[in-house]
Amino acid sequence: MHSTSTLRPPARNIAADLARFAHALTLDDIPDRVWTQSIHHIVDAIGLAFASGHFPFAPPAIEGIRAAAGAGDATVIGQQLTLAPRDAALANGYLIHGLDFDDTHPESIVHPSVACLPAALALAEATHASWGQMIVAYAAGMETAIRLGRAVKGGFHRVGFHATGVVSHFSSAVVAGKLLGLSAEQIVAAQGIAASTAAGVQVFLEDGAWTKRMHPGWGALSGITAAYLARAGFAGPQRPYEGRFGLLDTHLQAHAADVDADSVGDALGTHWTLLDTSIKPYPVCHFIHGCAEAALRLRDRIGAAGGLDAIERIVCELPAATLPIVAEPPEKKLNPQSDYDAKFSVQFVVAACLARGRFTLAELEPATLADARILSIARKIECRADPESTFPTYFSGNVSIALANGETIRAEVPKNLGSGERALAREDIIGKFRGNVGAVRAPEHVEAVLHTLLDAGPDTPVRDVTHALK
Repeated sequence: MHSTSTLRPPARNIAADLARFAHALTLDDIPDRVWTQSIHHIVDAIGLAFASGHFPFAPPAIEGIRAAAGAGDATVIGQQLTLAPRDAALANGYLIHGLDFDDTHPESIVHPSVACLPAALALAEATHASWGQMIVAYAAGMETAIRLGRAVKGGFHRVGFHATGVVSHFSSAVVAGKLLGLSAEQIVAAQGIAASTAAGVQVFLEDGAWTKRMHPGWGALSGITAAYLARAGFAGPQRPYEGRFGLLDTHLQAHAADVDADSVGDALGTHWTLLDTSIKPYPVCHFIHGCAEAALRLRDRIGAAGGLDAIERIVCELPAATLPIVAEPPEKKLNPQSDYDAKFSVQFVVAACLARGRFTLAELEPATLADARILSIARKIECRADPESTFPTYFSGNVSIALANGETIRAEVPKNLGSGERALAREDIIGKFRGNVGAVRAPEHVEAVLHTLLDAGPDTPVRDVTHALK
């Protein structure tokens, strides 16, 4: 570290801890619960990739990637084309994250599956790996992504970086290194190389641009490249995280003082952070989920008091750190111009929940964004910080509605649906998959893909699974 650094140095080399863990990890080390939950998260992610193909943001990205891509036979989910592995990983990352409906680890504020699965699928195909080998690499990547995000305590978002866009470079390097059979020293080098590509600025919030969707796929492309370079003997920095001008110092600046660097390597292989990852029930920014659920709870009570016209004022309370992302500036959030604008507007999401009694992918269609009733309700919303929030452990949300009859009704959601003991059950995850894939594929195809994913065993060739995803 340099003289002005505020980072507390870790007791051990972070990259070396992660590399030794990944290198030594075997299928026998994966607990049954970790295997089962990994399958659930992979099912969820693949369903979202299929659904993204229905939306206008998908064709230009796929065409742009195809035009720049190298030839290959790696699968792009839900598409007829095949690409070189790195390009397929970029495309699949874009599709999985495209709807912002993919899983989130609340404490790390990272979408971990999309930070790992695109690289895992592409390299597992390229190396003719088994499903079990892919799950081992995926699990190692999940722990890498989550632990890096958790250690910075929301710091990436506070300084304007998309955390998933940053950590995906490292988790993908670890995944690719595992599947390529790299030594622990080479996996350290791959992480070091990835430190020179890790980025993902949040300027997309300003105008609803599509770049956030691209971030984790770009991390996969970069991580795969880093692993191949390391395998060839390319020298990478040995302390990419805590070193002088390393990731934590350069990206976090003054916030580096808040980093718990030692937590990245603590209890690796015994405490599985991936088990704390949430699968989303609503296709919007996870920060809004508490308020969305609170609004849905209040909708029937509004009807009994005279309906939507009886609403005079709404106050939404959510974690203070999330307000700049999902509530500000109000003039922007009150008039979403795209589905991405809407996903990051607590005002729009709460208004739509009250107007329609739901929030699904249909609420992101252009006609809904222009719905005069929803927009009029949104203009009655004031957003405040929730003083009781346990963020980032949970994404809380409270909604208070003042009615024309003088009554004020309120709902509080301290723990968002999908997290902790409120995790979605297997049947909920399967139902979400059927709804997402069913929007773009015939029922028999939906069931065929679902059963291929659920029935795959440790010895199943990954290529047998990906064949069903084309």
